[in-house]
Amino acid sequence: MMLIFKKELIADFELDRLKSIKKHVTKWNIREEEYSKIILTDVLEICIIELPKYNKYAHTKGFDNINLWIKFIKNPEVVMMENKNDNQETKQAINKAKEKLEQLSQTEHERELAELREKYVRDQYSVQKYGYLKGIEEGKKEGKFKEKIRLTQKMIEENIDINTIIAITGLSKEEIEEIKKSIK
Repeated sequence: MMLIFKKELIADFELDRLKSIKKHVTKWNIREEEYSKIILTDVLEICIIELPKYNKYAHTKGFDNINLWIKFIKNPEVVMMENKNDNQETKQAINKAKEKLEQLSQTEHERELAELREKYVRDQYSVQKYGYLKGIEEGKKEGKFKEKIRLTQKMIEENIDINTIIAITGLSKEEIEEIKKSIK
């Protein structure tokens, strides 16, 4: 008896290492480094599905059943399959998955958990895309500058020499003069 292990990875983003591959489904096997044409075993296969590539490469031949599943993943509300030639077994499996999804979605707690998971994924994407960390750094710089201004205002009120203020704060003479004007 031979067991076959096929694992799927569904990514809601394009993997950097696979950006040059012009298809949305890739199949991978274990190969020897120097003899890359030799596959170690036929019983282990990893299939990577990149959802963003689906719209560009859905017409690729050989992925009809996978494409039906991708349609379901992208929009579970769509149960009707357009093509009569679609695999009936796959259609039945998708309909069964839709029924299960509806059962899970009926409880408020499960629905809330699903929404939180989806929000987390969106938030992580936004953090990466829009440079949240860069924003924190800019905020720190702005905070330090405001602190320098506050400190400068106090030193001006205490009649501390302008050269001492420059040495302590690192602000220019012109900047200190502007702060003086704003105090009066």
